[in-house]
Amino acid sequence: MTELTYALLPADAVEARLPSLPGWGTHQGALVKTFEFADYLSGASFASAVAWVAEQLNHHPDLLIGYRRVTVSTITHDSGGLTAFDFELAERIERLRGPVS
Repeated sequence: MTELTYALLPADAVEARLPSLPGWGTHQGALVKTFEFADYLSGASFASAVAWVAEQLNHHPDLLIGYRRVTVSTITHDSGGLTAFDFELAERIERLRGPVS
């Protein structure tokens, strides 16, 4: 595991880490992914689980809950971009979904 700091990651480090997070990308400087679900309640439950994970890490993403979709967007505002905390949060969120079959 990478040391968790709020140091801004250079663009090449961000690009190098993205392949380990399928479906995640960058948009307006943030790390973003949209998750799809069978129904609204499943997405809302997932968003709640993300909130718990974020609280444990003390690093809170923006969540957009829609019909059968949840978009997660994380950025370290105080650092002005992406840090190790954003990638750690994304990795923990991925573990909530379990393996993709």
